[in-house]
Amino acid sequence: MTEYKIDFEPIGRRIFTTGEESLLDLSQKAGISLAALCGGAGVCGSCKIRCVEGELNPLQIEEEELFSAEQVDEGWRLACMAYPLSDVKIEVPPESLTTTQRLQTDGSVRDIALAPNVHLKNFTLPVPDQVDLRADWERLTETIPLAKECGWDVNLSVIRQFSSQIREQGWSGVAAFNYQGQVLGFLKTGLDCYGVAVDIGTTKMAAFLVNLSTGETEAKAASMNPQISYGEDVISRIAYANQGLAQQKTLQTRLVEEINQLIGGLCDSARVATDQIMDYVVVGNTAVHHLFAGLPVRQLGEAPYVAAVHQALNFPAREVGLFGAPGANVYMPPNIASYVGADHLAMLLASNIQKRPETVLALDIGTNTEVSLLKDGLLTSCSCASGPAFEGAHIHAGMRAAPGAIERAKFFDDEWHLATIDNLPAVGVCGSGILDIVAELLESGQIDATGRFAEQAFRRVTFPKGDAIILVRAADSGTGKDILVTRGDIREIQLAKAAVRAGVEALLRATATQAREIDQFLVAGAFGTYLNPVSAMKIGMFPLLPLARFQQIGNAAGAGALEMLLSTQGRLEAEALIKKMTYIELTTDPDFMTSYVDAIGFTKERKEI
Repeated sequence: MTEYKIDFEPIGRRIFTTGEESLLDLSQKAGISLAALCGGAGVCGSCKIRCVEGELNPLQIEEEELFSAEQVDEGWRLACMAYPLSDVKIEVPPESLTTTQRLQTDGSVRDIALAPNVHLKNFTLPVPDQVDLRADWERLTETIPLAKECGWDVNLSVIRQFSSQIREQGWSGVAAFNYQGQVLGFLKTGLDCYGVAVDIGTTKMAAFLVNLSTGETEAKAASMNPQISYGEDVISRIAYANQGLAQQKTLQTRLVEEINQLIGGLCDSARVATDQIMDYVVVGNTAVHHLFAGLPVRQLGEAPYVAAVHQALNFPAREVGLFGAPGANVYMPPNIASYVGADHLAMLLASNIQKRPETVLALDIGTNTEVSLLKDGLLTSCSCASGPAFEGAHIHAGMRAAPGAIERAKFFDDEWHLATIDNLPAVGVCGSGILDIVAELLESGQIDATGRFAEQAFRRVTFPKGDAIILVRAADSGTGKDILVTRGDIREIQLAKAAVRAGVEALLRATATQAREIDQFLVAGAFGTYLNPVSAMKIGMFPLLPLARFQQIGNAAGAGALEMLLSTQGRLEAEALIKKMTYIELTTDPDFMTSYVDAIGFTKERKEI
């Protein structure tokens, strides 16, 4: 059988194949984080590559619709549609990678008393001799009174390291254990112990390295969720996992490997050894939670859509392959429902919503948007599939929030005034940018209530898939090509904003609340950090409220995970909070679809914002 050589440039990766796998599959095997928001279905256009040398299979219909004749001549293809027919050299452009996005790690942590679920005990053991022949472990437990009282629970990984470690340390050190009586590991005298909080989003994730002796966050970092190569949303990933145990294991392995890479970088930055990590708190939506923990997900994607477990989980970090001390523990807070996970619970905890006397609406906008409404001390929640348009997917010139992405837009004096990330020449449009653009098009009368371009729209051009406007001319762009906003782009935003607004309206109906009664409107997450609430109100995604009522709270899910790492009280509060929540399943809400359809158009409610 013929074997072909595939070179990915400028990354410098090489892999061999018999030609039966797509370039997307091969890139994943080569460890290249190539974006594939639709899971390789050929509809999102995120896995663009260019064939520099060699022969590929003929162009597919999906590619003919996406690429211009000029681009086809230049060798542009979709990696998910392209199969090698010879040795090939492939150019991977930066915008097709998932590793350059601006990611959000900041969120406000409440003032809480430091009380982590790790307790340290200094010890010095008598050296064994001909008279004292006790085993090493019994020597320890009989020397420390607390061990006798609690009856320490220990796993084999801890015991395997203890005998050699205690001799290297001269029969003294520090024992780390938690309040469940589990021995986590041992440290040299004078070393601090650490914990890690991890917020796993559908698209992005963040990790925080915390000194559990001082409460200080010593390093933090973020990256893309590598599972995005297998689907932009959790439904696509569930479908991939359902292909077999090997596929589900791949999703877990890729995720854990990326978390370990983050942790390795954090530890290097803080000059901390990974075996000083004793405790983890990991939050994510229910599907990501299950995939991380290796739990079955088939039932999440089939009616009536139930989770394998909602309650909080505690298990050894090594069970899933995380770095850490031999007995390091992972705590995963409860999930709220099948599509409202522990990340939303963490966000609610960090926002202190349970102690607010007002009527508060809190939402985290992403591929899957979770919404909660607090009224009269009671919480009601729902989840809506808003899709990846706010991540830049399904947008003609869309991209993630990376250098050169248009993130702010204003139209006045018959001209577009644009701001890009890092002030670089524009190469595309990210979520906050397209939101501004649509709002400005609407406000200036360049699109109507249905989203169609007006005849007088500025720089309006004919496009194969409908009308478009030239946002940035080729001479001024960072790509050397016109940056367009198409009618299809506007439609994608209409569908996404309608899902968010319909979710909000569902909670208002369920609690007999008028929008004007919302005293505080909390917006969390990376996209929520950078969006302009005025633009969101103009297009009808948010109800009309005084601007002062909006509060953008950053990565509140990460902040909530940090609180639960720093204090066992935070874990108790989260577990108590979930018992007070009512979840609404929108698929069974008879008014949801009507509300959704009504929200697709642009209404006139935006007056005097």
